[in-house]
Amino acid sequence: MTDRSSQTHSFAIMWDCRGLEAVVCVSDIEQKILFETLKTGQRPRHIEMPNLMHWRLRAQFNPQRHYEIYLCSAEPGISAEDIREMFENDPQTAADTIRRIGHRFYSDRRSEDQVVIR
Repeated sequence: MTDRSSQTHSFAIMWDCRGLEAVVCVSDIEQKILFETLKTGQRPRHIEMPNLMHWRLRAQFNPQRHYEIYLCSAEPGISAEDIREMFENDPQTAADTIRRIGHRFYSDRRSEDQVVIR
């Protein structure tokens, strides 16, 4: 078996204008599902992947919060907790980094040129 710290992890990340809302390590969930299925012979019901369509609906029905949902891979050794800390320490740099390296699933990001009153 390979060392967990040397594996690339995939994450689903959701944030809005108020900050980080969710970080889920999809790789860890896939592995838990695989091991539980091998162990019991049945797919576990208590372990589920994040439902990105629910995330998207939440974002679409709360447009005032300008949600962004990204999927990205991280270098070996990066955990969900590391991403949370990155958002706590410097949220703007964290968001810019995820936008640069991730794949946009949904974005209601407010652009700088949107002027309400001229």
